[in-house]
Amino acid sequence: MSFERALREFELHLSAERAASPETRRAYLSDVRGFGRFLGADARPDAAAAPDVFRWLADLQRRLEPSTVARKLASLRSFYRFLAREGVCSADPTLGIPAPRSPQRLPRPIAVDECEALAEADAPARSAAFPAARLRDRALVELLYGAGLRVGELVSLDVRDADLRRGEVRVWGKGGKERIVPLPGAAREALAAWLGPRQRPGFLAEPLFTSLRPGAGGERRRLSTRDVRRTLARRARRAGVAGRIHPHRLRHSYATHLLDMGADLREIQELLGHASLSTTQKYTGVSAERLLQVYDRAHPRARRRGRREPRGEET
Repeated sequence: MSFERALREFELHLSAERAASPETRRAYLSDVRGFGRFLGADARPDAAAAPDVFRWLADLQRRLEPSTVARKLASLRSFYRFLAREGVCSADPTLGIPAPRSPQRLPRPIAVDECEALAEADAPARSAAFPAARLRDRALVELLYGAGLRVGELVSLDVRDADLRRGEVRVWGKGGKERIVPLPGAAREALAAWLGPRQRPGFLAEPLFTSLRPGAGGERRRLSTRDVRRTLARRARRAGVAGRIHPHRLRHSYATHLLDMGADLREIQELLGHASLSTTQKYTGVSAERLLQVYDRAHPRARRRGRREPRGEET
């Protein structure tokens, strides 16, 4: 079996059996296709062996970050597990190969006032699409931060998934898992304002976030993840929020701010749709670091750390 045929069947497996998002499918296929190119035009996936994988990883490590190399190896592992299950390969060449170690990085949340500035940074009034852009983009940011959604979850929502009367949104997460996430008041108000002018028969089945101008067929297309990233970057510039602002930082901010306000870690796990509590626990490191920063700024004894205190009389 050629790599291209194996990839077509792997893509069908990712879509139909694992319910992977389009972004995940593209990443997996790109990673595995890169391995095929490394082996050569006439290479077959069932002919690859562990030394081939080691040589590929060594080549990647000269050019890429360890986290990126680890992701590519994970994609290849999934591909060969699928082929082994289907009987295409008798042995998995990735078996027992360790992933490169990556430095542990804490999430980088945005401050609460910066999140509020992002929500309030309206489109310029001179824009022809000002009213609709203002309503849509504010609702988009309020939902990203107010519900802690992944960008892929956000763009896959339909109008019927947002229940403003009950104040919740139905989300389809990784692996097609459904969860219900409560909406804060600001997100409910922003969504009501965006959806108000769109109410007509059949609109509940439409995408929640769409382009502002209709296409050739008269329909407005569903926003892509790239559209959302561009919108957020524009709003960050208008709001004067420094640094690289992307949708996942709002999700990090959502989780960190909930933890700072006393939310239980298990509850945050449910809200984020994490399969494992260990994934959610990284936010405890962020909050502990923030507490140390507050201590260093505010506590009188913290300012003296490293200085030798004069000894008084013993009592």
